[in-house]
Amino acid sequence: MKVVFMGTPDFAVPVLESLVKEHEVVCVYTRAPKEAGRGHKETKTPVHLKAEALGIEVRTPKTLRNEDEQKKLKALNADAAVVAAYGLILPKAVLEAFPKGCFNTHASLLPRWRGAAPIQRAIEAGDEKSGVTIMQMDEGLDTGDMLLKGETPITPETTGGMLHDALSELGARLMAETLRSLGQIKPEKQPEDGACYAAKLEKEESHLDFTRPASELERKIRAFNPFPGTYFEYKGERFKVWEAEALDAVHGYAPATVIPNDCGLIIACGEGMLLITKIQRQGKKPMATEELLRGFDFEADTMVA
Repeated sequence: MKVVFMGTPDFAVPVLESLVKEHEVVCVYTRAPKEAGRGHKETKTPVHLKAEALGIEVRTPKTLRNEDEQKKLKALNADAAVVAAYGLILPKAVLEAFPKGCFNTHASLLPRWRGAAPIQRAIEAGDEKSGVTIMQMDEGLDTGDMLLKGETPITPETTGGMLHDALSELGARLMAETLRSLGQIKPEKQPEDGACYAAKLEKEESHLDFTRPASELERKIRAFNPFPGTYFEYKGERFKVWEAEALDAVHGYAPATVIPNDCGLIIACGEGMLLITKIQRQGKKPMATEELLRGFDFEADTMVA
């Protein structure tokens, strides 16, 4: 089958790799390179780099709503498009350009967590499982008919990075299976019951709000690990939090107070307390909190922000 692949981040790379084993990938669409670093050097997306390594033509249009871009896409005469975290909306003209359709690799068990950040939102919400849905794309936001699903558990130790990697590999396998079995899979319409939106991650969400329950903050720390991360400030310095444990204990301290103890760094929350076990000081590498505390003191009864 002649396939156009559309994807951008690391999550999409295994899907592309699986496609080239069984199909002719005639072109890869990805987001344009961005300037990064002090030298403003252009950085290509992970999918861009992988496609170049595989010798596949790469295109990086800013939009697919442009009629000229749509004509160029249609001229490829591909049978189908496969999408994985592309980052651009596909207009009706693009969706209709492929005889066999457009198929999306979505990192959630639809209809739960439609939208931009399903991996982090699932952990943050305390879901016990996640997965991948292969979906026939329509003009809605992750509302198309479902073709195949696969599940994976979310444990109390699962981080956003762990779930990302598991779902990326799962998505690659499911997409390969979908394309092999297109004529045999019966599309299933998504129910609206249970549908929810995985909002895009915003920078301000990384700041830990200690008026919230400790259990909620612990889930956020795992969900946002490694990206975009979470932090608090202490005496004007930012500390990134990599790992923590929620302590279900009643206390009389105001939220954000450093609680005196013999266990390490414990901070009072709106409900319970947060024991921070892995931390990163500005300009330093992540380390176990006990290691940091050998040379740095969070004074008891002071406040973090």
